[in-house]
Amino acid sequence: MADQHTDVLIVGAGLSAIDVAYRLQEHCPELDYTILEARDRIGGTWDLFTYPGVRSDSDIYTLGFPFRPWQGERSIVYGGELLQYLRDTASEADIDRHVRLRTRVVSADWSSVRARWIVDADHDGTPERYVARFVVFCTGYYDYERPHDPGFQDVEAFRGRVVHPQFWPADLDYAGKRVVVVGSGATAVTLVPALAADAAHVTMLQRTPSYVLAQPRTDAVARALRKVLPLPAAYRIARVKNTAIQWALIQACHRFPDGVRWLLHRRVASAVGSRKIADEHFSPPYAPWDQRLCIAPEGDLFRVIRDGTASVVTGRIERFVPQGILLASGRVVEADIVVTATGLRIKLLGGVTVTVDGESVNLAKSYTYHGAMLSGLPNLAVSIGYINLSWTVRVDMTARLITRLLRRMIDQHMDAVVPVVPVDIEPGQPFMDMASGYLARAAATMPRATSRYPWAVRQNVMVDGWATSRADLANGLRWTRVSEREEVRG
Repeated sequence: MADQHTDVLIVGAGLSAIDVAYRLQEHCPELDYTILEARDRIGGTWDLFTYPGVRSDSDIYTLGFPFRPWQGERSIVYGGELLQYLRDTASEADIDRHVRLRTRVVSADWSSVRARWIVDADHDGTPERYVARFVVFCTGYYDYERPHDPGFQDVEAFRGRVVHPQFWPADLDYAGKRVVVVGSGATAVTLVPALAADAAHVTMLQRTPSYVLAQPRTDAVARALRKVLPLPAAYRIARVKNTAIQWALIQACHRFPDGVRWLLHRRVASAVGSRKIADEHFSPPYAPWDQRLCIAPEGDLFRVIRDGTASVVTGRIERFVPQGILLASGRVVEADIVVTATGLRIKLLGGVTVTVDGESVNLAKSYTYHGAMLSGLPNLAVSIGYINLSWTVRVDMTARLITRLLRRMIDQHMDAVVPVVPVDIEPGQPFMDMASGYLARAAATMPRATSRYPWAVRQNVMVDGWATSRADLANGLRWTRVSEREEVRG
């Protein structure tokens, strides 16, 4: 098995990887790179999810790449459209020729002597080894193979079919059937109106309500801008505008939670035509944006509830029974098909075993450097998007920081860079800190973040953007010239 050498090894071939690859070509063109993707196609999340109605939960002007304008009319786009946009971007930028498909990374070990990552992978059952100067994980943060399982009792007693959105069966016929969607997050909010178009009836069965905000499918301001400005300029302005609006909404939720709660409740009651429904099923016990706020394009979820093709039930599931689901209240929600939109399972670094000189690394004891590197791991970066704003806004911020680090390595002939935390660093909190169930379940396994940069991840685009773009690469980083056995600080 011959070693395959590359300057930068990117793990994953989804949105984050395409962004990193583009920025590499832009700022470090002398570096070669290789992208390893375990799946058969590029696209990541947008290739994985194929359930009815799958779409972006952020507008395309912020979810899209800042360097390639979206040319479609809709601002909330379907998964297939977004997948094509990703693939077209990779093709036009000549990124796709760097991708090696059906290649799953198994382990990565940093060799201090060689100042290289030794990466073992499996390509269609054949072992491969890559030697890289720098590794970037663009694997997202959830498990592609195994979603969250709440452990429902007596599922086998149900006479109908149980499916999970992450593995949507191509042969599932729900036309004329009674469908129960278990969940209240973005996936459930997407599925219910999509299924209601053909199902006999759809019930959204939730343990706890979520905040849902109706939003237009098209951006009137962006459309007007495109009529008077070149497409790139119109796209940039729309991107800045929408990022600012999202940021302002989140700040308003944190500063004036009661006012925002009242406004959201009022809009839901008007949209569904019933204050009672809004009180019972759209009034969460937590403040707005303590968990992710869901989007309903054109209020589609509210429309199907209002016209009676869908309904919402709030209650705790006791167990499955032959005719459907028995609630703790004693009510049976009847179903022919149950869709368990019960959330994601966190898996950092794609489940790859990461070691340094053969020693295992406990990610939960590491700290994030500007949300892009992890303390104790040399020449390794992680691309994780925002959880309270559009994913790509943070991903591109990280990609530009990575290229700054690589540019310094090249220009100053460095071999290695590693974040080193001060001895008096505060305990901090999980770097993805939100009360959502899937994040809370994995909090103990996550790297840490503090309240001070460079070890902070504020989930605030204005503050993060200012700090990251102006990051002092001498602060918190140890640079090394291995060939000269020389450690360089600053």
